[in-house]
Amino acid sequence: MVLAAALKESGLASLIVNYAGMVGMIAVIVLVILLVFKMERIKELQTELTRLRRALDDLDNQGKIILQTDLELHRAQEELDKKVSGLIALQELTRLISTTLDAEEIFRKIEEKHVSQIGFDKAIAFTRREQGFGLRTCIGYTWEEGERVMNLILHQPLLSRKILEENHVFSSADADRANKDVPRLLALMALSSFVCAPIVQKGGVIGALLVGSESSFTQLTEGDKDLIYILATQIGQALENARLFEETWHAQQELEHKVQQRTRELSAALEEIKVISKRKSDFISAVSHELRTPLTSIKGYASILAAGKLGELPPEAKERIEKINKHSDNLTNLINNLLDISRIESGRVEMKMEAIDLRALVESIGDMLAPPIKERGLELALRLPQGLPEAVGDRTQIERVFINIVGNAMKFTPAGGTITIAAEDAGERLKIAVSDTGIGISEKDIDKIFEEFYRVDNDMNQKLKGTGLGLSLVKYIVEAHKGKLTVTSQVGKGSTFAFTLPKTSFV
Repeated sequence: MVLAAALKESGLASLIVNYAGMVGMIAVIVLVILLVFKMERIKELQTELTRLRRALDDLDNQGKIILQTDLELHRAQEELDKKVSGLIALQELTRLISTTLDAEEIFRKIEEKHVSQIGFDKAIAFTRREQGFGLRTCIGYTWEEGERVMNLILHQPLLSRKILEENHVFSSADADRANKDVPRLLALMALSSFVCAPIVQKGGVIGALLVGSESSFTQLTEGDKDLIYILATQIGQALENARLFEETWHAQQELEHKVQQRTRELSAALEEIKVISKRKSDFISAVSHELRTPLTSIKGYASILAAGKLGELPPEAKERIEKINKHSDNLTNLINNLLDISRIESGRVEMKMEAIDLRALVESIGDMLAPPIKERGLELALRLPQGLPEAVGDRTQIERVFINIVGNAMKFTPAGGTITIAAEDAGERLKIAVSDTGIGISEKDIDKIFEEFYRVDNDMNQKLKGTGLGLSLVKYIVEAHKGKLTVTSQVGKGSTFAFTLPKTSFV
Protein backbone atom coordinates (compact mmCIF):
# COMPACT_ATOMS: atom_id res chain seq x y z
CA MET A 1 0.00 0.00 0.00
CA VAL A 2 2.73 2.29 0.99
CA LEU A 3 4.73 1.30 -2.05
CA ALA A 4 1.76 1.73 -4.27
CA ALA A 5 1.11 5.10 -2.74
CA ALA A 6 4.72 6.03 -3.19
CA LEU A 7 4.70 4.95 -6.74
CA LYS A 8 1.48 6.74 -7.30
CA GLU A 9 2.85 9.90 -5.79
CA SER A 10 6.09 9.45 -7.74
CA GLY A 11 4.15 9.15 -11.05
CA LEU A 12 2.07 12.18 -10.23
CA ALA A 13 5.16 14.19 -9.46
CA SER A 14 6.72 13.09 -12.67
CA LEU A 15 3.56 14.04 -14.43
CA ILE A 16 3.60 17.42 -12.78
CA VAL A 17 7.23 17.92 -13.72
CA ASN A 18 6.52 16.94 -17.26
CA TYR A 19 3.55 19.25 -17.42
CA ALA A 20 5.60 22.10 -15.98
CA GLY A 21 8.31 21.45 -18.58
CA MET A 22 5.82 21.50 -21.29
CA VAL A 23 4.34 24.72 -19.99
CA GLY A 24 7.78 26.27 -19.79
CA MET A 25 8.63 25.13 -23.25
CA ILE A 26 5.38 26.54 -24.53
CA ALA A 27 6.12 29.77 -22.73
CA VAL A 28 9.57 29.87 -24.25
CA ILE A 29 8.11 29.18 -27.67
CA VAL A 30 5.52 31.89 -27.11
CA LEU A 31 8.21 34.28 -25.97
CA VAL A 32 10.31 33.41 -28.99
CA ILE A 33 7.33 33.94 -31.25
CA LEU A 34 6.54 37.23 -29.55
CA LEU A 35 10.15 38.26 -29.84
CA VAL A 36 10.15 37.42 -33.54
CA PHE A 37 6.95 39.43 -34.01
CA LYS A 38 8.47 42.27 -32.03
CA MET A 39 11.61 42.23 -34.14
CA GLU A 40 9.52 42.26 -37.33
CA ARG A 41 7.48 45.14 -35.95
CA ILE A 42 10.64 47.00 -35.05
CA LYS A 43 11.92 46.48 -38.59
CA GLU A 44 8.59 47.70 -39.98
CA LEU A 45 8.72 50.75 -37.74
CA GLN A 46 12.30 51.43 -38.74
CA THR A 47 11.32 51.15 -42.42
CA GLU A 48 8.38 53.46 -41.84
CA LEU A 49 10.64 55.85 -39.96
CA THR A 50 13.09 55.83 -42.84
CA ARG A 51 10.27 56.47 -45.28
CA LEU A 52 8.94 59.30 -43.12
CA ARG A 53 12.40 60.84 -42.92
CA ARG A 54 12.68 60.67 -46.68
CA ALA A 55 9.21 62.16 -47.09
CA LEU A 56 10.16 64.87 -44.62
CA ASP A 57 13.34 65.57 -46.58
CA ASP A 58 11.30 65.67 -49.79
CA LEU A 59 8.81 68.05 -48.21
CA ASP A 60 11.66 70.18 -47.00
CA ASN A 61 13.17 70.27 -50.49
CA GLN A 62 9.79 71.00 -52.00
CA GLY A 63 9.25 73.75 -49.47
CA LYS A 64 12.57 75.26 -50.45
CA ILE A 65 11.62 74.97 -54.14
CA ILE A 66 8.22 76.52 -53.46
CA LEU A 67 9.84 79.34 -51.53
CA GLN A 68 12.36 79.90 -54.28
CA THR A 69 9.60 79.74 -56.92
CA ASP A 70 7.52 82.16 -54.90
CA LEU A 71 10.43 84.58 -54.76
CA GLU A 72 11.02 84.20 -58.49
CA LEU A 73 7.33 84.65 -59.19
CA HIS A 74 7.32 87.71 -56.99
CA ARG A 75 10.27 89.13 -58.87
CA ALA A 76 8.63 88.20 -62.20
CA GLN A 77 5.40 89.83 -61.04
CA GLU A 78 7.29 92.97 -60.10
CA GLU A 79 9.04 92.92 -63.46
CA LEU A 80 5.72 92.31 -65.22
CA ASP A 81 4.06 95.14 -63.30
CA LYS A 82 6.97 97.36 -64.25
CA LYS A 83 6.63 96.37 -67.91
CA VAL A 84 2.86 96.84 -67.89
CA SER A 85 3.25 100.23 -66.24
CA GLY A 86 5.95 101.11 -68.75
CA LEU A 87 3.81 99.97 -71.69
CA ILE A 88 0.83 101.99 -70.43
CA ALA A 89 3.05 105.04 -70.04
CA LEU A 90 4.56 104.39 -73.47
CA GLN A 91 1.10 104.11 -75.03
CA GLU A 92 -0.01 107.36 -73.42
CA LEU A 93 3.17 109.13 -74.43
CA THR A 94 2.94 107.79 -77.98
CA ARG A 95 -0.64 109.01 -78.22
CA LEU A 96 0.39 112.46 -76.99
CA ILE A 97 3.30 112.94 -79.37
CA SER A 98 1.27 111.65 -82.31
CA THR A 99 -1.38 114.34 -81.79
CA THR A 100 0.89 117.20 -82.82
CA LEU A 101 2.75 118.08 -86.00
CA ASP A 102 4.94 120.69 -84.29
CA ALA A 103 8.49 119.42 -83.70
CA GLU A 104 8.97 121.55 -80.56
CA GLU A 105 5.62 120.49 -79.16
CA ILE A 106 6.56 116.80 -79.56
CA PHE A 107 9.37 117.16 -77.00
CA ARG A 108 7.25 119.34 -74.69
CA LYS A 109 4.78 116.44 -74.47
CA ILE A 110 7.44 114.29 -72.71
CA GLU A 111 7.08 115.04 -68.98
CA GLU A 112 8.73 113.83 -65.78
CA LYS A 113 5.75 111.64 -64.87
CA HIS A 114 6.11 109.70 -68.10
CA VAL A 115 9.79 109.00 -67.46
CA SER A 116 8.94 107.88 -63.92
CA GLN A 117 6.13 105.59 -65.13
CA ILE A 118 8.54 103.93 -67.55
CA GLY A 119 10.78 103.19 -64.56
CA PHE A 120 13.53 105.83 -64.78
CA ASP A 121 14.45 109.09 -63.09
CA LYS A 122 16.18 111.23 -65.71
CA ALA A 123 16.04 111.72 -69.45
CA ILE A 124 17.46 113.87 -72.23
CA ALA A 125 16.87 113.96 -75.99
CA PHE A 126 18.91 115.70 -78.63
CA THR A 127 18.76 115.91 -82.42
CA ARG A 128 20.90 117.08 -85.27
CA ARG A 129 20.70 120.78 -86.10
CA GLU A 130 22.10 122.80 -88.99
CA GLN A 131 25.30 123.10 -87.00
CA GLY A 132 26.02 120.08 -84.80
CA PHE A 133 23.53 118.68 -82.30
CA GLY A 134 21.10 120.49 -80.03
CA LEU A 135 19.33 119.51 -76.80
CA ARG A 136 15.55 119.20 -77.27
CA THR A 137 14.30 118.09 -73.84
CA CYS A 138 15.77 117.66 -70.38
CA ILE A 139 14.13 115.87 -67.39
CA GLY A 140 15.85 115.42 -64.01
CA TYR A 141 18.76 117.61 -65.12
CA THR A 142 19.21 121.32 -65.44
CA TRP A 143 19.60 122.48 -69.02
CA GLU A 144 23.35 122.94 -68.53
CA GLU A 145 23.67 119.44 -67.02
CA GLY A 146 21.67 118.03 -69.91
CA GLU A 147 24.02 119.62 -72.45
CA ARG A 148 26.99 118.21 -70.56
CA VAL A 149 25.47 114.68 -70.68
CA MET A 150 24.77 115.15 -74.40
CA ASN A 151 28.39 116.07 -75.02
CA LEU A 152 29.51 113.01 -73.01
CA ILE A 153 27.52 110.78 -75.34
CA LEU A 154 28.78 112.55 -78.46
CA HIS A 155 32.42 112.41 -77.41
CA GLN A 156 32.45 108.90 -75.92
CA PRO A 157 33.66 106.79 -78.88
CA LEU A 158 31.78 103.62 -77.96
CA LEU A 159 28.47 105.37 -77.34
CA SER A 160 28.63 107.66 -80.37
CA ARG A 161 29.60 104.79 -82.67
CA LYS A 162 27.01 102.31 -81.41
CA ILE A 163 24.14 104.78 -81.23
CA LEU A 164 24.71 107.42 -83.89
CA GLU A 165 26.59 105.39 -86.47
CA GLU A 166 25.43 101.78 -86.06
CA ASN A 167 21.85 102.60 -84.98
CA HIS A 168 21.91 100.30 -81.92
CA VAL A 169 20.26 100.58 -78.51
CA PHE A 170 22.94 100.72 -75.81
CA SER A 171 22.75 100.35 -72.01
CA SER A 172 25.15 100.64 -69.10
CA ALA A 173 24.91 96.86 -68.66
CA ASP A 174 26.30 96.42 -72.17
CA ALA A 175 28.95 99.05 -71.57
CA ASP A 176 30.19 97.36 -68.35
CA ARG A 177 31.44 94.45 -70.39
CA ALA A 178 32.85 96.54 -73.21
CA ASN A 179 34.36 99.64 -71.66
CA LYS A 180 36.28 100.21 -68.41
CA ASP A 181 35.37 103.89 -68.37
CA VAL A 182 31.70 103.20 -67.67
CA PRO A 183 31.89 103.77 -63.90
CA ARG A 184 33.41 107.19 -64.55
CA LEU A 185 30.81 107.87 -67.24
CA LEU A 186 27.97 106.89 -64.90
CA ALA A 187 29.41 109.11 -62.19
CA LEU A 188 29.59 112.06 -64.58
CA MET A 189 25.98 111.41 -65.62
CA ALA A 190 24.96 111.07 -61.93
CA LEU A 191 23.32 107.72 -62.79
CA SER A 192 23.65 104.12 -61.68
CA SER A 193 22.32 102.76 -64.99
CA PHE A 194 21.11 104.09 -68.33
CA VAL A 195 19.64 103.12 -71.71
CA CYS A 196 20.37 105.16 -74.82
CA ALA A 197 18.49 104.66 -78.12
CA PRO A 198 18.88 106.36 -81.52
CA ILE A 199 16.16 108.67 -82.89
CA VAL A 200 15.75 107.69 -86.52
CA GLN A 201 14.06 109.31 -89.49
CA LYS A 202 13.79 108.14 -93.07
CA GLY A 203 17.21 109.56 -93.90
CA GLY A 204 18.98 107.90 -90.96
CA VAL A 205 19.89 108.65 -87.31
CA ILE A 206 19.18 112.26 -86.35
CA GLY A 207 19.72 112.11 -82.58
CA ALA A 208 19.36 110.05 -79.42
CA LEU A 209 17.16 109.53 -76.35
CA LEU A 210 18.83 108.70 -73.02
CA VAL A 211 16.99 107.62 -69.88
CA GLY A 212 18.67 106.69 -66.61
CA SER A 213 18.08 105.65 -63.03
CA GLU A 214 19.77 106.99 -59.90
CA SER A 215 18.94 103.93 -57.78
CA SER A 216 21.55 101.19 -57.57
CA PHE A 217 18.74 98.65 -57.06
CA THR A 218 17.40 99.17 -60.59
CA GLN A 219 18.15 96.15 -62.76
CA LEU A 220 18.10 96.79 -66.48
CA THR A 221 16.45 94.16 -68.70
CA GLU A 222 16.09 93.58 -72.41
CA GLY A 223 12.50 94.75 -71.97
CA ASP A 224 13.78 98.16 -70.82
CA LYS A 225 15.92 98.43 -73.93
CA ASP A 226 12.99 97.45 -76.16
CA LEU A 227 10.74 99.99 -74.43
CA ILE A 228 13.16 102.88 -74.89
CA TYR A 229 13.86 101.84 -78.49
CA ILE A 230 10.11 101.92 -79.24
CA LEU A 231 9.79 105.35 -77.62
CA ALA A 232 12.77 106.71 -79.58
CA THR A 233 11.29 105.24 -82.78
CA GLN A 234 7.94 106.89 -82.08
CA ILE A 235 9.66 110.23 -81.51
CA GLY A 236 11.53 109.82 -84.79
CA GLN A 237 8.30 108.98 -86.61
CA ALA A 238 6.52 111.97 -85.06
CA LEU A 239 9.41 114.24 -86.12
CA GLU A 240 9.26 112.77 -89.61
CA ASN A 241 5.53 113.44 -89.76
CA ALA A 242 6.11 117.00 -88.56
CA ARG A 243 8.79 117.52 -91.20
CA LEU A 244 6.58 116.09 -93.95
CA PHE A 245 3.66 118.21 -92.78
CA GLU A 246 5.79 121.35 -92.84
CA GLU A 247 7.08 120.52 -96.31
CA THR A 248 3.56 119.70 -97.47
CA TRP A 249 2.21 122.89 -95.95
CA HIS A 250 4.86 125.02 -97.66
CA ALA A 251 4.29 123.13 -100.90
CA GLN A 252 0.55 123.67 -100.53
CA GLN A 253 1.04 127.37 -99.89
CA GLU A 254 3.24 127.61 -102.94
CA LEU A 255 0.77 125.55 -104.97
CA GLU A 256 -2.14 127.73 -103.82
CA HIS A 257 -0.19 130.81 -104.82
CA LYS A 258 0.54 129.29 -108.22
CA VAL A 259 -3.08 128.13 -108.58
CA GLN A 260 -4.35 131.61 -107.73
CA GLN A 261 -1.90 133.15 -110.15
CA ARG A 262 -2.79 130.59 -112.82
CA THR A 263 -6.50 131.08 -112.11
CA ARG A 264 -6.12 134.81 -112.63
CA GLU A 265 -4.24 134.14 -115.87
CA LEU A 266 -6.87 131.63 -117.01
CA SER A 267 -9.70 133.99 -116.06
CA ALA A 268 -8.04 136.73 -118.06
CA ALA A 269 -7.50 134.32 -120.95
CA LEU A 270 -11.11 133.12 -120.68
CA GLU A 271 -12.38 136.68 -120.78
CA GLU A 272 -10.18 137.31 -123.78
CA ILE A 273 -11.51 134.12 -125.42
CA LYS A 274 -15.07 135.25 -124.71
CA VAL A 275 -14.34 138.59 -126.30
CA ILE A 276 -12.70 136.92 -129.30
CA SER A 277 -15.56 134.41 -129.54
CA LYS A 278 -18.10 137.22 -129.46
CA ARG A 279 -16.17 139.11 -132.08
CA LYS A 280 -16.01 135.94 -134.17
CA SER A 281 -19.75 135.35 -133.80
CA ASP A 282 -20.50 139.00 -134.57
CA PHE A 283 -18.16 138.88 -137.57
CA ILE A 284 -19.69 135.66 -138.90
CA SER A 285 -23.17 137.04 -138.36
CA ALA A 286 -22.34 140.32 -140.06
CA VAL A 287 -20.54 138.69 -142.98
CA SER A 288 -23.29 136.11 -143.41
CA HIS A 289 -25.93 138.81 -143.53
CA GLU A 290 -23.83 140.80 -145.97
CA LEU A 291 -23.38 137.72 -148.16
CA ARG A 292 -27.05 136.81 -148.12
CA THR A 293 -28.18 139.86 -150.07
CA PRO A 294 -25.87 139.48 -153.10
CA LEU A 295 -26.27 135.69 -152.93
CA THR A 296 -30.05 136.06 -153.05
CA SER A 297 -29.69 138.33 -156.07
CA ILE A 298 -27.32 135.90 -157.78
CA LYS A 299 -29.67 132.99 -157.09
CA GLY A 300 -32.65 135.06 -158.30
CA TYR A 301 -31.02 136.09 -161.55
CA ALA A 302 -29.76 132.55 -162.07
CA SER A 303 -33.30 131.21 -161.60
CA ILE A 304 -34.69 133.79 -164.05
CA LEU A 305 -32.06 132.93 -166.65
CA ALA A 306 -32.51 129.18 -166.11
CA ALA A 307 -36.29 129.53 -166.51
CA GLY A 308 -35.76 131.29 -169.90
CA LYS A 309 -37.67 134.41 -168.89
CA LEU A 310 -35.05 136.55 -170.60
CA GLY A 311 -34.84 134.32 -173.61
CA GLU A 312 -33.74 130.84 -174.39
CA LEU A 313 -30.13 130.06 -173.49
CA PRO A 314 -27.75 127.84 -175.33
CA PRO A 315 -27.28 124.40 -173.65
CA GLU A 316 -23.75 125.32 -172.53
CA ALA A 317 -24.96 128.54 -170.89
CA LYS A 318 -27.96 126.79 -169.33
CA GLU A 319 -25.64 124.10 -167.87
CA ARG A 320 -23.44 126.77 -166.30
CA ILE A 321 -26.47 128.67 -164.98
CA GLU A 322 -27.65 125.47 -163.27
CA LYS A 323 -24.18 125.07 -161.71
CA ILE A 324 -24.41 128.68 -160.48
CA ASN A 325 -27.82 127.89 -159.00
CA LYS A 326 -26.51 124.69 -157.35
CA HIS A 327 -23.44 126.39 -155.85
CA SER A 328 -25.67 129.24 -154.70
CA ASP A 329 -27.73 126.69 -152.75
CA ASN A 330 -24.52 125.29 -151.23
CA LEU A 331 -23.40 128.79 -150.23
CA THR A 332 -26.84 129.48 -148.77
CA ASN A 333 -26.61 126.30 -146.65
CA LEU A 334 -23.11 127.26 -145.55
CA ILE A 335 -24.25 130.74 -144.54
CA ASN A 336 -27.30 129.35 -142.72
CA ASN A 337 -25.12 126.87 -140.83
CA LEU A 338 -22.66 129.60 -139.87
CA LEU A 339 -25.49 131.81 -138.65
CA ASP A 340 -27.07 128.96 -136.70
CA ILE A 341 -23.77 128.02 -135.03
CA SER A 342 -23.14 131.65 -134.15
CA ARG A 343 -26.65 132.10 -132.72
CA ILE A 344 -26.65 128.84 -130.74
CA GLU A 345 -23.14 129.51 -129.39
CA SER A 346 -24.11 133.02 -128.26
CA GLY A 347 -27.48 131.87 -126.90
CA ARG A 348 -29.49 134.01 -129.30
CA VAL A 349 -31.49 131.04 -130.62
CA GLU A 350 -34.55 130.27 -128.54
CA MET A 351 -35.24 126.57 -128.49
CA LYS A 352 -38.96 125.79 -128.77
CA MET A 353 -39.07 122.91 -126.33
CA GLU A 354 -41.96 120.51 -126.75
CA ALA A 355 -42.77 116.84 -126.30
CA ILE A 356 -41.54 114.80 -129.25
CA ASP A 357 -42.68 111.34 -130.26
CA LEU A 358 -39.19 110.15 -131.14
CA ARG A 359 -40.38 107.02 -132.91
CA ALA A 360 -42.67 109.00 -135.20
CA LEU A 361 -39.98 111.62 -135.84
CA VAL A 362 -37.34 109.04 -136.83
CA GLU A 363 -39.80 107.15 -139.06
CA SER A 364 -40.66 110.45 -140.79
CA ILE A 365 -36.98 111.24 -141.37
CA GLY A 366 -36.47 107.67 -142.62
CA ASP A 367 -39.25 108.13 -145.20
CA MET A 368 -37.74 111.45 -146.30
CA LEU A 369 -34.22 110.00 -146.71
CA ALA A 370 -35.31 106.65 -148.13
CA PRO A 371 -34.90 107.66 -151.84
CA PRO A 372 -31.28 108.91 -151.64
CA ILE A 373 -30.38 105.99 -149.36
CA LYS A 374 -31.84 103.51 -151.84
CA GLU A 375 -30.18 105.35 -154.73
CA ARG A 376 -26.79 104.81 -153.07
CA GLY A 377 -27.44 101.10 -152.63
CA LEU A 378 -27.71 101.33 -148.84
CA GLU A 379 -30.15 99.89 -146.33
CA LEU A 380 -31.77 101.87 -143.47
CA ALA A 381 -32.68 99.90 -140.34
CA LEU A 382 -34.79 101.36 -137.51
CA ARG A 383 -34.62 99.82 -134.06
CA LEU A 384 -37.11 101.77 -132.01
CA PRO A 385 -38.85 99.85 -129.21
CA GLN A 386 -42.56 100.16 -128.65
CA GLY A 387 -43.56 102.38 -125.74
CA LEU A 388 -40.48 104.59 -126.05
CA PRO A 389 -40.98 107.64 -123.76
CA GLU A 390 -41.38 111.06 -125.34
CA ALA A 391 -38.32 113.29 -125.66
CA VAL A 392 -38.20 117.02 -124.99
CA GLY A 393 -36.62 119.33 -127.54
CA ASP A 394 -36.93 121.64 -130.50
CA ARG A 395 -38.40 119.47 -133.24
CA THR A 396 -36.80 121.41 -136.09
CA GLN A 397 -33.35 121.33 -134.52
CA ILE A 398 -33.57 117.62 -133.63
CA GLU A 399 -34.53 116.89 -137.25
CA ARG A 400 -31.37 118.74 -138.34
CA VAL A 401 -29.32 116.55 -136.00
CA PHE A 402 -30.68 113.36 -137.56
CA ILE A 403 -30.37 114.66 -141.12
CA ASN A 404 -26.75 115.73 -140.60
CA ILE A 405 -25.64 112.50 -138.91
CA VAL A 406 -27.49 110.21 -141.34
CA GLY A 407 -26.26 112.34 -144.27
CA ASN A 408 -22.69 111.90 -143.05
CA ALA A 409 -23.21 108.13 -142.77
CA MET A 410 -24.56 108.06 -146.34
CA LYS A 411 -21.44 109.83 -147.64
CA PHE A 412 -18.95 107.47 -146.06
CA THR A 413 -20.74 104.11 -146.39
CA PRO A 414 -20.05 102.18 -149.58
CA ALA A 415 -22.90 100.55 -151.54
CA GLY A 416 -24.27 97.46 -149.86
CA GLY A 417 -23.78 98.93 -146.39
CA THR A 418 -26.32 99.51 -143.64
CA ILE A 419 -27.26 102.58 -141.60
CA THR A 420 -29.00 101.84 -138.32
CA ILE A 421 -30.95 104.25 -136.12
CA ALA A 422 -31.57 102.89 -132.61
CA ALA A 423 -33.03 104.42 -129.45
CA GLU A 424 -33.41 103.27 -125.86
CA ASP A 425 -34.61 104.50 -122.50
CA ALA A 426 -31.47 105.33 -120.46
CA GLY A 427 -33.08 106.36 -117.18
CA GLU A 428 -33.31 110.13 -116.94
CA ARG A 429 -32.60 110.55 -120.65
CA LEU A 430 -33.17 108.91 -124.01
CA LYS A 431 -30.14 107.63 -125.89
CA ILE A 432 -30.13 107.67 -129.68
CA ALA A 433 -27.41 106.04 -131.79
CA VAL A 434 -26.81 106.23 -135.55
CA SER A 435 -24.47 103.47 -136.74
CA ASP A 436 -23.05 102.70 -140.16
CA THR A 437 -20.84 100.09 -141.80
CA GLY A 438 -18.72 102.69 -143.56
CA ILE A 439 -15.01 103.42 -143.78
CA GLY A 440 -14.73 104.55 -140.14
CA ILE A 441 -12.67 107.31 -138.54
CA SER A 442 -9.08 107.06 -137.32
CA GLU A 443 -8.26 107.75 -133.66
CA LYS A 444 -6.32 110.92 -134.50
CA ASP A 445 -9.38 112.40 -136.22
CA ILE A 446 -12.10 111.44 -133.70
CA ASP A 447 -11.32 114.30 -131.30
CA LYS A 448 -11.28 116.85 -134.13
CA ILE A 449 -14.34 116.00 -136.22
CA PHE A 450 -16.59 118.32 -134.19
CA GLU A 451 -14.35 121.33 -134.84
CA GLU A 452 -15.66 123.91 -137.30
CA PHE A 453 -14.45 123.43 -140.92
CA TYR A 454 -12.50 120.26 -140.01
CA ARG A 455 -12.64 117.50 -142.60
CA VAL A 456 -11.13 114.05 -142.23
CA ASP A 457 -8.25 113.50 -144.62
CA ASN A 458 -9.08 110.33 -146.56
CA ASP A 459 -9.56 109.31 -150.19
CA MET A 460 -13.36 109.32 -150.04
CA ASN A 461 -13.51 112.75 -148.43
CA GLN A 462 -11.34 114.20 -151.18
CA LYS A 463 -14.04 113.26 -153.72
CA LEU A 464 -16.95 114.63 -151.66
CA LYS A 465 -17.90 118.26 -151.24
CA GLY A 466 -18.55 119.59 -147.76
CA THR A 467 -18.03 122.54 -145.45
CA GLY A 468 -16.99 120.72 -142.26
CA LEU A 469 -19.77 122.51 -140.33
CA GLY A 470 -22.42 119.76 -140.12
CA LEU A 471 -21.06 117.89 -137.09
CA SER A 472 -20.15 121.17 -135.36
CA LEU A 473 -23.78 122.27 -135.73
CA VAL A 474 -24.97 118.88 -134.43
CA LYS A 475 -22.73 119.24 -131.35
CA TYR A 476 -24.04 122.74 -130.57
CA ILE A 477 -27.67 121.64 -130.96
CA VAL A 478 -27.25 118.56 -128.70
CA GLU A 479 -25.45 120.59 -126.02
CA ALA A 480 -28.17 123.25 -126.20
CA HIS A 481 -30.57 120.44 -125.21
CA LYS A 482 -28.29 119.61 -122.21
CA GLY A 483 -27.32 116.41 -123.97
CA LYS A 484 -24.01 114.75 -124.78
CA LEU A 485 -22.68 113.74 -128.20
CA THR A 486 -20.14 110.91 -128.52
CA VAL A 487 -18.59 108.91 -131.34
CA THR A 488 -16.96 105.48 -131.52
CA SER A 489 -15.36 104.22 -134.66
CA GLN A 490 -13.05 101.60 -136.14
CA VAL A 491 -11.36 102.14 -139.46
CA GLY A 492 -12.85 99.86 -142.09
CA LYS A 493 -15.75 98.72 -139.90
CA GLY A 494 -17.90 101.79 -139.43
CA SER A 495 -18.86 104.48 -136.91
CA THR A 496 -21.53 105.12 -134.29
CA PHE A 497 -22.69 108.63 -133.35
CA ALA A 498 -24.69 108.64 -130.11
CA PHE A 499 -26.43 111.52 -128.36
CA THR A 500 -28.87 111.96 -125.47
CA LEU A 501 -32.08 113.96 -125.09
CA PRO A 502 -34.13 114.73 -121.97
CA LYS A 503 -37.38 112.87 -121.28
CA THR A 504 -40.66 114.57 -120.52
CA SER A 505 -40.82 112.92 -117.06
CA PHE A 506 -37.49 114.50 -116.03
CA VAL A 507 -38.04 118.06 -117.20
